[in-house]
Amino acid sequence: MSSELLVDLGEDPTTAQLGQLKLSTLEDQQWPPDELPLSKSETDVSQGFDPGSPHLPWDHPFYDIARHQIIEVAGDDNFGRKVIVFSACRLPPHHQLDHQKLLMYLKATLDQYVESDYTLIYFHHGLTSENKPSLSWLRDAYREFDRKYKKNIKALYIVHPTMFIKTLLILFKPIISFKFGRKINYVSYLSELEDVVKCEQLVIPTRVREYDNKLRASLKPSVQPPMSPPRSPPLPDQVFGVSLAVLRERDPDGDPVPVVMRDTVTFLSEQGLEIEGIFRRSANVTLVKEVQLKYNSGAKVNFRDMEDVHLAAVILKTFLRELPEPLLTFQLYNDIVNFASVSSDNQAEVMKTLVEGLPEENYAALRYLITFLAQVSANSEVNKMNNSNLAVVFGPNLLWGRDYAMSLSAIGPINNFTRSLLDQQHLVFT
Repeated sequence: MSSELLVDLGEDPTTAQLGQLKLSTLEDQQWPPDELPLSKSETDVSQGFDPGSPHLPWDHPFYDIARHQIIEVAGDDNFGRKVIVFSACRLPPHHQLDHQKLLMYLKATLDQYVESDYTLIYFHHGLTSENKPSLSWLRDAYREFDRKYKKNIKALYIVHPTMFIKTLLILFKPIISFKFGRKINYVSYLSELEDVVKCEQLVIPTRVREYDNKLRASLKPSVQPPMSPPRSPPLPDQVFGVSLAVLRERDPDGDPVPVVMRDTVTFLSEQGLEIEGIFRRSANVTLVKEVQLKYNSGAKVNFRDMEDVHLAAVILKTFLRELPEPLLTFQLYNDIVNFASVSSDNQAEVMKTLVEGLPEENYAALRYLITFLAQVSANSEVNKMNNSNLAVVFGPNLLWGRDYAMSLSAIGPINNFTRSLLDQQHLVFT
């Protein structure tokens, strides 16, 4: 949950009354527990990890938190911002969870993204008297989350809010800054999230989906909220969401590097290398959609006319993220997640072998991208984007599981592999 909502609750009568507020109806509390089925990507991981907590060994300090899948990282939203998802229904009862570790785990997740613009989605349904954190924990958490966690959160979406959380926000409105208050959005139905992020990339808990359906069913037909729009058929010149192999076939010159990558990288190489925080800022979503439509309609796009470095940066990340299969391919998912087991002396050779096994289009596009990012990193004293920072931004856009979302335990190894690829790109691409 956003740190701004974790208001400092003192031991006063108001606090005591809030503690007695009912978080959900008795009927809600009787929902059967989530079975938490493992994602496709998680069931593919090799033997070194316990299946109950993919990618984390049983003795990892965050093992007992990660296995509940309370926190997920779900790629970028429609504005080019990283999406962090917190699911209240996956919080186990008090006696089964170390809340201090949960706080540390949440901070460890946010620490990778707080220097960039990011979005927080909080699924509130399923928070009950049995699993809600104590007010003292909320108070301590508020003190832990300083300004660095708050300044770049661009939006907090509270999905299926109850009277409890609305009352809490009203009572403490004087404490919450006006600037942050404008970032808080109530979302009554999952379909409303489509304006912000593609719901298919969110691993939404079964309980939350069922509750959403239940809410819809209770409405009169005349006031039914719109369903999530169906995926439209691809346009004849579609570029976004199309495989690299198809794009190469369509290219007049048979260039394996897609035109979107060529256009954005050329422009950013000319005008973006010295921009501080390049790839960390979001862009106007209307402009992003306009540029995507131009590409998908077969029109030429000239970023020089728009003079917006951050727009070009978001378009590049969006193109990579919307590929039907990640640039590094699902086939390499296991090898990359387990890459940390490779000795440092052999890492360059192993990476070279892995990337050379990619389809020709993927290899060419990856080499083109990594060569450009090496130029960005070479100017890191000015743009503040060294290899580690670039890896955090691009790791989730180069590889993801088959169901899109990634827990902290998966995203760490992916980012580390990306950083190693950047560190040793002169040895890998020779």
